[in-house]
Amino acid sequence: MSTTNLISQDAIDKLKEMVNNIDFAMMQTKLKSTPAHTVPMSTKEVDKEGNIWFLSNKNSDHNKHIMEDGSSQLIYSKPSDMEFLTVYGEASISTDRADIDRLYGKMDDAWFDGKNDPNITAIKIAPRDCHYWDTKGSKLVTLFKMGMGILTGEKQDLGVRGDLDV
Repeated sequence: MSTTNLISQDAIDKLKEMVNNIDFAMMQTKLKSTPAHTVPMSTKEVDKEGNIWFLSNKNSDHNKHIMEDGSSQLIYSKPSDMEFLTVYGEASISTDRADIDRLYGKMDDAWFDGKNDPNITAIKIAPRDCHYWDTKGSKLVTLFKMGMGILTGEKQDLGVRGDLDV
């Protein structure tokens, strides 16, 4: 696996590509405690600065933890495509109606009483440290390449990994 570290717009583009392809993240808050609090979250947007946005209930445990300490970790995983991403960053909570209106979709009605629900908040994660693994192929292709490497003794290009400096 080769290493390609990306910076600035290239890093933001890669972050958007992977987050949009994977969608769901395991969000960890309360990082200074053991165990950390972990909850699945559906990503709403990666903005032009590389911030990652979610919608959440203002009374949720993760919102309470973010208000105490914004340090957060996102873990994205799509084993079927052999794509993985970790994002460590600073979380903040927004009650700005423009943010909520921009992020809210019809599927969110399953969690909220419409976009005017008084309990809706937006969570923004500003990335500080990101690392990705991307095979650029399916699990089957990767397994085939690994097998070829074993049979031939030649190193196979299994994909790319690296840091994203957003």
